[in-house]
Order: sequence, then C-alpha cells, then structure tokens
Amino acid sequence: MSRRRRRDRQPGRAVAAAPRARLEVIDGLRGFAICLMLIYHFTFDLAWLRVIRADFNHDTFWLAFRAIIVTLFLALVGVSLVLAKRADPGPHAFWRRVALIAGCAVLVTIASYLTFPQTFITFGILHCIALSSVLARPLVDFPRVALAAGVAIVALGLSVHLPLFDAPWLNWVGMMTHKPATEDYVPLFPWLGVALIGIALGAHALSRERQRLDTASRLTPGWVAWLGRHSLLIYMVHQPVLIGVLRVVT
Repeated sequence: MSRRRRRDRQPGRAVAAAPRARLEVIDGLRGFAICLMLIYHFTFDLAWLRVIRADFNHDTFWLAFRAIIVTLFLALVGVSLVLAKRADPGPHAFWRRVALIAGCAVLVTIASYLTFPQTFITFGILHCIALSSVLARPLVDFPRVALAAGVAIVALGLSVHLPLFDAPWLNWVGMMTHKPATEDYVPLFPWLGVALIGIALGAHALSRERQRLDTASRLTPGWVAWLGRHSLLIYMVHQPVLIGVLRVVT
C-alpha cells in the first residue's frame, strides 16, 4: 500500500472531514440569549424582592424582552437539530439529550412548586424545548415542510384562542383565551413553530452560508460561546444563585 493511501486512512483525517455538531457562532447566539435571560431574571428577582417596581405580565417592554429570549432559544433548537443530525444521525445522542432536558424540566416544576405553590411552572421553556425537539426532529430532512408548518403553527398560536384550551390539562398546547397562573409559560402553539422555522434557517445556512458561518464562528467571543455550550447548566443554577446573592445583599 502506498504512503498516500495510508495517509488518507489516518483516523485524524476522517474525523476532520466529518460534519461538526457545534459551531461557535451558534453557541455564541445561545450565549447571547443566556445573557438576556440573566438580565431578565435579575430584574424579575429585584421586583420579587420589592427592590424595584416592574410589571412583567403587562409592561410591553418586558413582554417583548421575554419574547426575544424565548424566540432565540427555540429557533436555536431547530438549528441545533440540523447540526446534530448531520454530525451524528443515530438516535442515541438525541434521546440522551432529550432525557436530560426533560429531567431538568421536572426538577424546575418541583422547585417552582416549593417556591411558588400557587403559580408553579407546569410547561415552561425546558418542557417546550424537550417536546418540541421530539416533534420537530422528523422534519430535519424536510426544511421546506418545516418552514410551512412552522409559519402555520406560529400563526395559529398567535391568532386562535379557544375556551377548549383553557382546561388545565391542555395548557401545554396553547391557544388559550388567557395566560394561566404560572411563573413560566411556553406552549407548543406558537413556540413549536419557531423551532420548525429554526430547522429551515439552519438547513439554509449550512447549505448556502457555511463560509459565513465559519467566519462568524472565528469572530465569536470565547466566553459567549462558553455560555452557550453550558446553557442548560447555567439555566438550572442561575436563579438559586441570583436569589441567594440578592437576599444577602438586600
């Protein structure tokens, strides 16, 4: 066998040619969403401790601020599904990740019940991410279908409000006539649609804008990408840390 053939079969070269499951720019965008979330929750905690006054349920600014954060997270769920499946099309890593997120969602529900028994979280951001990941993954290979379905789900979620979905056991669907009494509410309608649109955006970017993605990855600050890579851990610990520090300080 020639040297050239031996070099081509070196394990290092095979790994380098494989699609990457992570891009610094995607981690950076998720890290940016984490920074916005920290600002939002820090202000929320200050209001909860009555240090400042802020209406997070009715003030347009804070409603829009939260919508931007949730949109970033759910859209990046779709983009990440595309990246992950192209790098490792097997189901094992996917289901491990879903199980981890779902387990953390259960912990959030328990912790919120102990803190806010009247308004504890039944279907928040982690619950939505876990279920949306399962429902959206079959459309990773069909980005146009994902885009059409995503737009339809967003439109229905924002425009259709039926008393049927006011039932507590249907809160997770969305399309209610009023927001339920809960500290965090991210229903499938419209937010599953945002994840599906993220699939379409991710497929388009990876097929036609890969060079720009690589350039943006090189320009992404390392600390922001680090936040994005550890977003689940940060989400789980940030509120106890913030509340603990604020209680000591105030």
